[in-house]
Amino acid sequence: MELYFSPLACSLATRIAFYEAGASATYVEVDTKTKTTLDGRDFRKLNPLGLVPTLRTDDGAVLTENAAILQYVADRVSSDLAPKEGFARAQLQQWLCFIGTELHKAIFGIVFDKSTSAEIKAYAFEKGKSRWEMLNTHLTGREFLLDQFSVADAYLVTVLNWCQVTPIKLADYPALDAYLNRLRARPSVAKALAEELPLYLKEQARAKVA
Repeated sequence: MELYFSPLACSLATRIAFYEAGASATYVEVDTKTKTTLDGRDFRKLNPLGLVPTLRTDDGAVLTENAAILQYVADRVSSDLAPKEGFARAQLQQWLCFIGTELHKAIFGIVFDKSTSAEIKAYAFEKGKSRWEMLNTHLTGREFLLDQFSVADAYLVTVLNWCQVTPIKLADYPALDAYLNRLRARPSVAKALAEELPLYLKEQARAKVA
């Protein structure tokens, strides 16, 4: 499989899933500003919106959207990254949807948009407090979102990692802060972060030159 990614973006979650399962994949870096791959190909020919993650499956099909990609990868490379069926699978989908809509888009999608006014960003930060409180309550006394590590955790740790470049203080939410620190130390997460951080710094350097 080929994963089209941008360093430390939400596509990091899929890299974590591959590493957690010990599965191989090809990683293709995308410049999400120019919508091209680093070797100059027009990424929009693969994904018209030019968004990561985008996955090309082994049979050549193309899949987009984090929740879909993470479940597809989990079902094909590991028996442990996603419950197979029933209520447990619905809970996984619940968390993937929550992370994607209530955190990723509703908070960080606004905060990281340079065209967003200070007032709107302040609103997003304020709205986020109830989300962080809910997560903090859920994770009190729990190691993971579900009964064991899943692709939902891969997505959540990816999103929580962005807090360090915002005014969000996870220290105000002890269980959530402990969860992030615990997962950052997990081998699959630590490896993914260590590999993508240098790529992110190079990406930022290219942007300054441009």
